[in-house]
Formats: sequence, structure tokens, C-alpha cells
Amino acid sequence: MAGGTALWLAPSGSGGERERHRAIWRAVTLAVLDGQLPADPALRDAEVLAQVDRIQAFVATVPPATRHELSQLLTVLGSAPGRRLLAGLDADWGDASVAEVQQALDRLRLSRLALRQQAYHALRDLSAVSFYATPTSWAALGYPGPTDI
Repeated sequence: MAGGTALWLAPSGSGGERERHRAIWRAVTLAVLDGQLPADPALRDAEVLAQVDRIQAFVATVPPATRHELSQLLTVLGSAPGRRLLAGLDADWGDASVAEVQQALDRLRLSRLALRQQAYHALRDLSAVSFYATPTSWAALGYPGPTDI
């Protein structure tokens, strides 16, 4: 049902689909990594764009079935009805404040529905792992990196 709804809301291959997915990753990155990103707006924007690129590069390496499921999730969340019904977010991802996106993620996380919890974990985990696994983020966190053996 969700897959059919996703296809009805935004047909596969639509020109703006990739940009809608990037807008979701940008909003989720700002919400998940709030307080970890540079305070300077230009540096923060550059890091967020790099983060979205890292997420998409990682997603390109996962098995096709997983990639397809994630694409379906992002397509549903990229539509106004899907965003409102699944995440409870009224504002478009690009217009939502960090606090609004954090509240939407909390609604997913605290839902009694396993599907919503899975959506939360996918969004949060991919954002966090892509950031914390990157050597450029380690210095800001005070982590010297792995010890040479």
C-alpha cells in the first residue's frame, strides 16, 4: 500500500524527486546533528551539503532492495500528504525549523507503529553514521581517530 501510494504521489523518475530527497536529508541532518555542526552559517551549509552527499553515496552502496525501500520512504515523506500523515510535519522539509523536524522525528520514534519507528531509525542512523564516521568530523568532537596498530 505505501509503495503504491508513493508511486501515485510522485511517479518514479520525476525530475524533482532527487531534489526532494536531498531536502529531506538536509532537514534531517540539521535536526539530528544540531549542536554538532559549525556555528558559522557558511561553514554549516557547506558541511550539510557534504553530509547529504555522503548519505547519498552510502545509500548507493546498499543492496538494491534496501535502496528501493529507502527511496519509497523518501518519496512518501517528500509529498505533502505523506509528510503530514507519516511524520506529522506540516511545513515542507525545506521550510521547517530544526525544532519542527526534531518533533517530527520524535513522533516517528515514539510511535506505536513499527513502520514509523523503522522510518525514524533509517533517517537518524544514516544521518548520524555518515557524519560520525567521517574523519573531518572527528577533530570537532575531540576524537583523535583510530590508533595505528
